[in-house]
Amino acid sequence: MARVKDQTKYIFVTGGVTSSLGKGIISASLAKLLQARCFSVTIQKLDPYINIDPGTLNPYEHGECYVTEDGAETDLDLGHYERFLNVPTSQANNVTTGRIYLSVIEKERRGDYLGETVQVIPHITDEIKHAIKLLGESGKYDFVITEIGGTVGDIESLPYIEAIRQLKWEMGSRALVIHLTLVPYLKAARELKTKPTQHSVKTMLEYGVQPDILVCRTERPLNDHIRNKIALFCNVEATSVIESIDTSSIYKVPILMREEKLDQVVLKKTRTKSNCPPDLESWEQFISRLEHPKKTVEIGLVGKYAELMDAYKSIIESLIHAGTTNDCKVNLKLIHSEQINHHNVTSKLEGLSGIVVAPGFGDRGIEGKIISIGHARKNNIPFLGICLGMQCAVVEFARNVLHLNEAHSTEMNANTPYPVIDIMEEQKKINTKGGTMRLGAYPCSIKTDTLAHKVYAKEDISERHRHRYEFNNHFLKDFESHGMFASGMNPQANLVEIMELKDHPFFIGVQFHPEYRSTVANPHPLFVGFVEAAIRFSEK
Repeated sequence: MARVKDQTKYIFVTGGVTSSLGKGIISASLAKLLQARCFSVTIQKLDPYINIDPGTLNPYEHGECYVTEDGAETDLDLGHYERFLNVPTSQANNVTTGRIYLSVIEKERRGDYLGETVQVIPHITDEIKHAIKLLGESGKYDFVITEIGGTVGDIESLPYIEAIRQLKWEMGSRALVIHLTLVPYLKAARELKTKPTQHSVKTMLEYGVQPDILVCRTERPLNDHIRNKIALFCNVEATSVIESIDTSSIYKVPILMREEKLDQVVLKKTRTKSNCPPDLESWEQFISRLEHPKKTVEIGLVGKYAELMDAYKSIIESLIHAGTTNDCKVNLKLIHSEQINHHNVTSKLEGLSGIVVAPGFGDRGIEGKIISIGHARKNNIPFLGICLGMQCAVVEFARNVLHLNEAHSTEMNANTPYPVIDIMEEQKKINTKGGTMRLGAYPCSIKTDTLAHKVYAKEDISERHRHRYEFNNHFLKDFESHGMFASGMNPQANLVEIMELKDHPFFIGVQFHPEYRSTVANPHPLFVGFVEAAIRFSEK
């Protein structure tokens, strides 16, 4: 049923004191609680950086780049939103300062402003407000939660805070601000300190925005004295001071927020009636299985960003989902591919019951990935290769089984005599980097009587992509005659989507990114099947 667009409620989540407090998890947790109360909810992320999107950003700068169904390269927080809500996001769910300014400049060049002097206020702030309200005006949602990236007080965040101030003034009780802040515990004084929170709220007040709810990250419980003190100095009710204590899993945060009655406070302040009690039974069952696994399995993730977990955030969470589905705890070991060679591969991968080779770009650490795949192939260790991981599996097989010793991807070696991986035809004329890859969801047809078909249990699937290079079909017959075959193909362009190995317990490489599709409610079948195979291997 369509909603009346002027009935949509808007919740803004800002952060203070320091970054990485968990605005994305709080936003997703609140959304989960409202969804459990039968409301339709979406979340968007506004990022203050000037890049159009994070597609060209180094993972060291911004973690993984998450890809939506419609092919938008977005912030990794959108992955949290989808994993919690089990609802796809789109380009409208992630907006950057770069996109805002680009839109305003394009309008100015077209003459849309009719000779006006284009300024931050009102033109930039109006564009931000338009981006915020776009999802609500679709008529699909009761609540639109907007997370503002960065920290209050950052220069680049000022236009966003000003846009929030204007929207609060225009919308009244339909708009609400949740401010996430830090209440640190000082061991020397043996007490929690509220001053950082007070200063953070003071900064918000200087910008004309009074937070309605304060969510306080803390490693120690907040007592009534602390809550009342924060409430007094920050102009909020004591019931609107919400404790967000450190916990062992992000998936427990919705339960903690329910105990703190965050959703009830939001409904009260937005004057929203709910006749549907929050149903989190399936979520609690997931947490119970997560915390009480019946078995354990050791899995290695081989990549060139092994020291940076955010670079592989969606893969890591997908393995958690798959492990929980199998009543198993996945002990994940991140292994730096640059440190792997023929002499140490056995010791580096010792004790693993499954190996995932990560996606990526560039030739750094590429040989370590190829060597790791050879180890998995020869020793019947379950293997899952994702995007570049699949391409490395193709290169390894070409070199060591087909004896094409100099086989490679033309991304790494443009002059290889055996380009088993080559740039896609439509990519050859593209010179720009941002948003020009094969992005978003594409169909794949799976052959019957294959491992892929057994895993998916269907013949037609759709998966998300992010790549320029592809298996070279010129070599396909040679591969298949030696035991590696294409079990999944794109029906429109005849592109190889899935390669697998005969006579191996589990050896699959996929050109797409299955990790973008895994959620708590629907763990991805590829990861579920991979972990299941790893369990069988470990039991041997």
